[in-house]
Amino acid sequence: MNSLKDEVKFLFSGQGMPYEKVCIMIAMVISVILSVLLNGNFAKDAPVAVIDLDNSKYSQELITKINASEYMQVKDIIYMPMEPTELFYRDEVLTVIYLPKGLEKNRYSATDRSIGAFYDNTNTAQTADIQGALNELVALENAQAGMESGAAGASLRLNTRKLFNPAGSTSNGSTQGFLFFFGAMFFTFATIGMVPRLRLTHQLDKILLEGTPWDIILRLVPYGACLVTSYFLGLAVLRVWGDLVFSGHFLVFLFLQIFFVMCVGMLSVLFGWTAANPGIASSRMILFIPGGFILGGATGPMSHFAPWVQAFSHVFPLTWEFHFTRDVIQRGAGLGDISSEFGAFLIYMGIVAILFCLRFYSARKALIRQNEHQTRKEKKENEHRAAKLTEA
Repeated sequence: MNSLKDEVKFLFSGQGMPYEKVCIMIAMVISVILSVLLNGNFAKDAPVAVIDLDNSKYSQELITKINASEYMQVKDIIYMPMEPTELFYRDEVLTVIYLPKGLEKNRYSATDRSIGAFYDNTNTAQTADIQGALNELVALENAQAGMESGAAGASLRLNTRKLFNPAGSTSNGSTQGFLFFFGAMFFTFATIGMVPRLRLTHQLDKILLEGTPWDIILRLVPYGACLVTSYFLGLAVLRVWGDLVFSGHFLVFLFLQIFFVMCVGMLSVLFGWTAANPGIASSRMILFIPGGFILGGATGPMSHFAPWVQAFSHVFPLTWEFHFTRDVIQRGAGLGDISSEFGAFLIYMGIVAILFCLRFYSARKALIRQNEHQTRKEKKENEHRAAKLTEA
């Protein structure tokens, strides 16, 4: 009983992880928030692009039928030949439908005809509903053509191709996602207690009074170097041991990782700033790391999320990381191809840096006020002692 009382006292003392709060918060997040965020289980109005080289009345009718499907929404219609893979950058579309020249002519001359569909297979589940909807559309077209005497014997075929991860390998999916998730998680564990540790060792006061935010940010460099090295080592193992598809340039990916790691590091320090000790700070990792893993497309298709959930997911840094991995590693995009996405990430990183600086300078002001108050208190105590000595 003494052991039990001692442990209960420690649990509520604030010297370790506040598990009594963390367990309740996790239960509420899982049962309430995630049930709202993950309420979709199919691709509703998933964005698709159409390359229409026929540009005829019949092709426009097909596009209208595609857009009428609850699973698809035609985002772009292109009337000239182009490389379909370029349309997938930044997760702009999930499928590219190709309508060849002469489609209408073959339709009304009772000649077999075909259309093409290029699927983004970076997540094997995200285009399943689209594939079913297109197959149904082709079947309906053939049934309608069979009832028309002028099109007897003619059929419409759907030729498909799965891009970026045609074999559905886990090296390009869940395994890769876990690599970046656990890497970011343990990087956060290593850095989130930095400020509490500096406070306990009495180094923080000197940094606040004499230094700048860079004195703390530069402390993240060795941890960031270890994280980036581990990422590339893990990718090398997946490439040699597994069947990872690395279509982009590794220097582009390395360049992006430098910004990503520093951004996560600043968020980590920011979230752990007010913790009493590093142990308490570690529990705050759940506030900004797992959200990106759940909503960033590593665990489930982005197309299954509502548009507002997809927008909200960019609050978490790992969401940006998974966007970069899909574009650079799997789709082979260059820095220019994702310039708009990278620019948006720099804005996100700038906001994090501003919040970090505000926290630093507000802590400096608080420390200065505390020192001034302590100085005034000591001065009054000295005057009081001096007065007593004079009276004596």
